[in-house]
Amino acid sequence: MKFLDLARIEIRSGNGGSGCVAFRREKFIEFGGPNGGDGGRGGDVIVEVVDGLNTLIDFRYQQHFFAGNGEPGKGQQRTGADGKDIVLRVPSGTEILDEDEETVLFDLTEVGDRVVLAKGGNGGWGNLRFKSATNQAPRYANPGQEGITRTVWLRLKLIADAGLLGLPNAGKSTFLSSCSNARPKIADYPFTTLHPNLGVVGIDNAEFVMADIPGLIEGASEGRGIGDRFLGHVERCAVLLHLVDGTSDDVAYDYEVIIGELEAYGGDLADKPRVTALNKIDALDDEEREEKRAALEEAVGGPVMMLSSVSREGLPEVLRAVRAQIEDDRLRIKQEEQSQEDDQESGTWQP
Repeated sequence: MKFLDLARIEIRSGNGGSGCVAFRREKFIEFGGPNGGDGGRGGDVIVEVVDGLNTLIDFRYQQHFFAGNGEPGKGQQRTGADGKDIVLRVPSGTEILDEDEETVLFDLTEVGDRVVLAKGGNGGWGNLRFKSATNQAPRYANPGQEGITRTVWLRLKLIADAGLLGLPNAGKSTFLSSCSNARPKIADYPFTTLHPNLGVVGIDNAEFVMADIPGLIEGASEGRGIGDRFLGHVERCAVLLHLVDGTSDDVAYDYEVIIGELEAYGGDLADKPRVTALNKIDALDDEEREEKRAALEEAVGGPVMMLSSVSREGLPEVLRAVRAQIEDDRLRIKQEEQSQEDDQESGTWQP
């Protein structure tokens, strides 16, 4: 399945049906009076989060979505049929943006989330509605209300527990394939990964979801390269795993490039918990390992982990460190939710 994380769509809700002008005509009833029915409601445009999707690729082939119009009212006080709703099915983590591509209208993160993007027009009143003591035979009815036409953007931010960061060719895809069933493209050249990949990682009878995004380069926050397009996919992650290529001539510089891009991107990415690992240590001798570990620890300002995705050396330790950060985040969220529930029960909580 091809990956698409941004789509522009045109939507239009249905017009309401017109009210009916009609009069009762039956044998032996000389003045039957008005009996025109109301028009039906126009259909809504609805967005719903469903399970089993992780891309917006369907919206590449269809960008226009129109709900059904309501039918006009009929005589004998019959209301016209409502227009048919149209439901757009999207993956969890989808944001709906206004036409300016900046204003977030809705953020849909849970399967089953459902929002109305454009409400259908109300049906017009039939002439029966206008009958009164002074106007017992009205000969007019309301037209139906017009539907809403608008342009919106759908932007997908994958929901994963952990996100992989690093320069191109840092070994992120190899790492993901070695610890999960994901099979991203792997090759010995930069920008092998052109779109995010997800993998379910298992360690010590526990599982979590990890996202691998295309590599970042210096200036990514200003649009250089392709990785900046996908930084949004790690915004929701509990922890970031930063892989530094151990075969690089300057591991400290490589580390600082990524941190600089996170800070420039914003969104609190630079403040997220991080696990930093020196990768590809299978290609280094003992002296090189210690030398590059020391250089990287000085740049990080703390300890770093050693890793080889090929020989799997250090792999379990890195996964356990990532899992520990995820469990801490889950515990924090649980405590916050419990605190809100307690405040609601006591009447002190305010949204």
